[in-house]
Amino acid sequence: MRLRLVNENTAFDFFKKWKIWVGLSSILIICSIVSTLVIGLNFGIDFKGGTTIRAESTSPIDVAVYRSAMEPLMLGDISIAEVFDPTFRSDQHVAQIRIQTQDGQESVASNIVIQVQAALRDIAPDIIFPSVESVGPKVSGELIASAAWAVFIAMTVVLIYIWLRFEWQFAVGAVGAILHDIVLTIGVFSVLQIKFDLAIIAALLTIVGYSLNDTVVVFDRVRENLRRYKKKDLAGVLNMSINETLSRTVMTSVTTLLALVSLFVLGGDVIRGFVFAMIWGVLVGTYSSVFVASSTLLSLGVKRDWSKTNNTDGNQFANIDA
Repeated sequence: MRLRLVNENTAFDFFKKWKIWVGLSSILIICSIVSTLVIGLNFGIDFKGGTTIRAESTSPIDVAVYRSAMEPLMLGDISIAEVFDPTFRSDQHVAQIRIQTQDGQESVASNIVIQVQAALRDIAPDIIFPSVESVGPKVSGELIASAAWAVFIAMTVVLIYIWLRFEWQFAVGAVGAILHDIVLTIGVFSVLQIKFDLAIIAALLTIVGYSLNDTVVVFDRVRENLRRYKKKDLAGVLNMSINETLSRTVMTSVTTLLALVSLFVLGGDVIRGFVFAMIWGVLVGTYSSVFVASSTLLSLGVKRDWSKTNNTDGNQFANIDA
């Protein structure tokens, strides 16, 4: 017996009010851009600069206790993560502590580093600090530029791939859906003022891949049905194609969300921002694959006279419910 979250033979009309969905997405994009420009992002240490302290102890590391010990110092954004390595001894426990730069300073002052070390020695007398490294504003600016280039290159490669794999109308629809997902994700981070660091950039690039996967599955079925039903209007073909792949889309999204929600609840503060970005990305990515990408394709139109010897080439996996 196969588990299905959606009936196999659905017949939803996704394009009866497609202009409303496009309008809603446009409003959300505008709000996200305005929020990012006006409120800004809550950049983490990666982008603002700061100091990283490596701490080693024979006692097990309790991140909550470490954080409580440093709270009286009022140092602002502090990131504490336990480091795992198979080469470590059984009694070697390593933590990485990252402290943001204080106002008007290039890096964390040496006296503050000394205060942090003293506070940690109070809870772990045997603790040592093998290294202290600082990241200045210049390096942080370079990281921001590199992150922006990474997202831009990913978008460009996607555009070229879809253009070659399908047609330029499909490429515009796919890139439009990805831009929609990225802008809305950045917007929600701006509105909620969740810390934005390099882990979120990794999440954005992962969202690009997830959204592209969903979109390509739908577009593969669209192209197959355009050849099969030559007299059916484009809206009808798009509706049919989305309904045929809907079970697969919902199943993939739900199973992915189950794992992400578990990580969000049980994973701790270190990865919570990354996981939140992924959860939001899966939700908006599923929405954009159905409405944004397909609505863009509907508004642009597409030719229907491709020559192809085998109607199933490239589409043999489009109806897999996993």
